[in-house]
Amino acid sequence: MRAVWLREFGGPEVLVPGTAPDPAPGPGQVLVDVAHANITFVETMFRASGFGPFGAELPVIPGNGVGGTITALGAGVDPALAGRVVVTATGGTGGYAERVVVDRSAPVPVPPGLALDAAVALMADGRTALMLAGAAGLRRGDRVLVEAAAGGVGSLLTQLAATAGATVVAAAGGARKVDVLRAAGLDVVVDYRQAGWTDRVRDAVGAVDVVFDGVGGPLARQAFDLLDRGGRMLSFGLAGGAWADIPAESAAARGVTLLSPRPGPDELRALTEAALAEGAAGRLRPLIGQRFPLARAAAAHAAIEARETVGKTLLDVR
Repeated sequence: MRAVWLREFGGPEVLVPGTAPDPAPGPGQVLVDVAHANITFVETMFRASGFGPFGAELPVIPGNGVGGTITALGAGVDPALAGRVVVTATGGTGGYAERVVVDRSAPVPVPPGLALDAAVALMADGRTALMLAGAAGLRRGDRVLVEAAAGGVGSLLTQLAATAGATVVAAAGGARKVDVLRAAGLDVVVDYRQAGWTDRVRDAVGAVDVVFDGVGGPLARQAFDLLDRGGRMLSFGLAGGAWADIPAESAAARGVTLLSPRPGPDELRALTEAALAEGAAGRLRPLIGQRFPLARAAAAHAAIEARETVGKTLLDVR
């Protein structure tokens, strides 16, 4: 089968197209023919340095989220799973390939009415957005700042906040991303690469009640300073290169709650199913900003690292 290999850590060019043996499902496993693979920012960090939650050893086929069709079953697997269209995590590796083998419990069925590429875009980002929005306890009238609002998770958070009746402040870096957010009709849009962006937020809404931090680093501290007493802050990304580092004592002094939800496996699956259901109902709309063929995985990583992407980036495998 066709696949993309990582044999050494480094720049995007170390992602090299090649071939790999066709996997076969063992007992309790299923084979998924992959149509689309999800790319995350964390995967670019792993490729560059080995940083990440999975600790895979090289050489390896990267990729942790795919969508496709179950085409083969191992011993002991319910025959009804054959032919089912699903999304699934791979356990951390193997996703940049034409076929993956996973445990029969891993795939999540794609509901009728939801395109497979949209399901792949919602699989990780949708469950994250629902988790964060639920933990924040969004209320009508809240003033909600979403950093990295033109990204995969951020664009979904803006939708959830608006549905909850909040005033949405969408912050992104660069003119293209700002244009995308303005076209979405959001309440307030600011470019956090421009000096004085926090002043523009204050001029528009005053302080904010909730911060969804998708950037981290110094920008997260600037966003924290915008919070009103009683506010809530949740971090979901480190596009700035480091997680937010807000001392607990600083938050306590300001009356701000720092929230870090840690769902278990069962809750993650339920959130994934809920995200797909919301997508099928048209209430959660993923933004697929760019697509690359499997062989151009390196170009996809380069675009993400150059901050040239909006929404979700997919690899089209078939």
